[in-house]
Amino acid sequence: MVLHGIWNADLWVRPLALRLSQAGFDARVFGYHSISGGPSVAIARLAARLRGGPPTHLVGHSLGGLIALETLRRQPWLPVPRLVCLGSPLRGSATAKALQQRGWGGVLGRSATLLDRGCLPWPGPTEVGMVAGDIPRGLGRVLAELGEDSDGTVALEETRLPGLTDHCAVHASHTGLAFSPVAAAQAACFLREGRFKR
Repeated sequence: MVLHGIWNADLWVRPLALRLSQAGFDARVFGYHSISGGPSVAIARLAARLRGGPPTHLVGHSLGGLIALETLRRQPWLPVPRLVCLGSPLRGSATAKALQQRGWGGVLGRSATLLDRGCLPWPGPTEVGMVAGDIPRGLGRVLAELGEDSDGTVALEETRLPGLTDHCAVHASHTGLAFSPVAAAQAACFLREGRFKR
């Protein structure tokens, strides 16, 4: 199941879902309202979708990865063997903090707190992999001090949450991660093998 990021709809990650389908996975998109609904509603809906069902891998771009991991933190018995996050600021987002400091936090809606805070270190049974981007091109560079080691919105350090099973970087910007064939291939590799291709 594939989750999109903030300010996106399910159409945004359909190319990623298609690539995962072509790699042999039954990749369906989970859409949610990232601004008006926020994480609490999305987490409850995702948990309800997964509860009692067959084992289901998750792939989340940006905020989608935070939503997926937070769902598993609250309900670690859900049948999710593996989760791949694409550019998710699991340790909190400097870009989100900068938006709020400038009085623009409203554009993040009800997702502001989760993006600002990030997730706790991961101790759960689900294997979690991170595909980060390393092309520093995006709005975040204008708003926050991300340095060169970023995808333009999220710093690589913000993607390195303690407890991850594996981490890799691909040549893509934050937005580009959702459309990158290399990122999709790495996600498929992790879902199959529990590690990324080196």
